[in-house]
Amino acid sequence: MTRGITSAPFLLDLNDPTAFPDVELALTDPDGLLAIGGDLSVERLTAAYQRGIFPWYSDGQPIIWWSPNPRAVLFLDNLKISRSMKKTLRKDDYTVTFDRAFNNVIEACAVSRRDGFGTWIVDDMKDAYLNLYQHGIAHSVEVWREDELIGGLYGVSLGTAFFGESMFSRKTDASKIALVYLVRQLRQWNFGFIDCQVYSKHLGSLGAEQINRQSFISLLGENCSGESVLNIRQHPWQCTMTRANLFEHE
Repeated sequence: MTRGITSAPFLLDLNDPTAFPDVELALTDPDGLLAIGGDLSVERLTAAYQRGIFPWYSDGQPIIWWSPNPRAVLFLDNLKISRSMKKTLRKDDYTVTFDRAFNNVIEACAVSRRDGFGTWIVDDMKDAYLNLYQHGIAHSVEVWREDELIGGLYGVSLGTAFFGESMFSRKTDASKIALVYLVRQLRQWNFGFIDCQVYSKHLGSLGAEQINRQSFISLLGENCSGESVLNIRQHPWQCTMTRANLFEHE
């Protein structure tokens, strides 16, 4: 795995897709840098997310793996919806779907990087997450105005944990609509949380908080380990939330 390297960033072994160094060995500057190399296979990405690790790199760089401390997490009951956002959600000028246009969502996220979760989405990343989608591990939320895709998000689902990757908006608040519907649906399905990776004021305004890495790893142990980590929901996902039941438990 490390080929003689004794400190981060470690060099991953292409022949061992499930082997990662202990996340506690990640650097503090830059925060969370743990390893480089490997590939973006389904097996390696699944192993990474189960350990609290994700890839984040730009064109021209090798694959870089991170596990930041602290970690940004949105617990589903803590979602904040402003009064003005509630008015937007009650309007009858949009529809929400799950897993209908994954490729369109990730392409849109690669263009628009202004609104939420995130890593830079290079071509290899797009291909890798499309592969995860085809295996029923990655999922998308789409917001439509008639036939126009106006916003959405995508991420990875393992067990009862959802790992948010990226969001986009082409109309005001469209990505927030996607997030609200996702949170409400995941809560109905008894999911535990959404991993938002790195904290921002935008995420904080929506209810995300920072927890230390040890607490995050404990959450992963509770929510995405064991035999049921894959295929907990039938793929493709179906959105059963409606405007009427978005606020039922408030």
